[in-house]
Amino acid sequence: MVQNVAGMLSELEVEDFHLLSGIEQGMRFSEWVAREKIPEFSRLTAEEVDYRIDRCLDRELVERKTIQYEGYKLKFEGYDALALHTFAERDTLEGFGSPLGVGKESDVYEVQSYKPLALKYHREGYTNFREVMKERDYTSDREHVSWLYTARKAAEREYEALEALYPDVKVPRPIDHNRHAIVMEKIDGVELSRTKLEDEQVVPILDLILSEMSDAYAEGYVHADMSEYNVFVNAEGITIFDWPQATPTDHENAEEFLERDVDNVVGYFRRKYPQLVPDVDVSALSATLADGTFGSARDHASED
Repeated sequence: MVQNVAGMLSELEVEDFHLLSGIEQGMRFSEWVAREKIPEFSRLTAEEVDYRIDRCLDRELVERKTIQYEGYKLKFEGYDALALHTFAERDTLEGFGSPLGVGKESDVYEVQSYKPLALKYHREGYTNFREVMKERDYTSDREHVSWLYTARKAAEREYEALEALYPDVKVPRPIDHNRHAIVMEKIDGVELSRTKLEDEQVVPILDLILSEMSDAYAEGYVHADMSEYNVFVNAEGITIFDWPQATPTDHENAEEFLERDVDNVVGYFRRKYPQLVPDVDVSALSATLADGTFGSARDHASED
């Protein structure tokens, strides 16, 4: 588990961030940055690099390898520190709070600004790099791809989708973005997977989710990873989150991804509320989401 670096941010000096940024630059070209290259990338003297490396190693912000040559790379803590430092310099954030969720591909924390917000660090590629290389099309055209790149591209893609969709689609309002991190509106609610709906709420909530998916399609995006784990339910309705795999509707597989999303959502409701949700024709239902004629999932109940 990656450790929260917010508490040590005040201990770090400007030159420490120059070192971290220099190693970040070097990792664009190789996984491990040779010691002798770091002064060039960081614009620090060799003596200053020696001192700063020791400080960053002590704080577990960087990692050292000495098998073939002496090389260094950022740990995710070092990358987190760079992003958090940038947000602080921009006055995006004023304080750091407790974790809101920790997962395989992201960590989310509550942060303080003019109101409570959410800070999401993307972790794609750090522990399952080969799988990410297979699944993410934004890595296909590069010879050297580091986990920094995959995490940053995932954050960029999600932020672009949120900017395009908000406020016409019920998604968190995007606030700021840097490297692999996004600051966004903090949503109050309960994850759909943990919600026990009353009978009279089941189909209306399903229809709300499908309606928002249709609105997203009209705005040019398919979520492409829909499930009961990325929908919040509250008194005001629903919010769809986690958009790093968002796919433009002009993508050749967009309709296939939309149908898969519909199948995932309807399948969840069918499993949890089998007496209340009819078996539906997923292909026909998906088509109405794409063409803007969606009314209700019940309109597409399969005939026995």
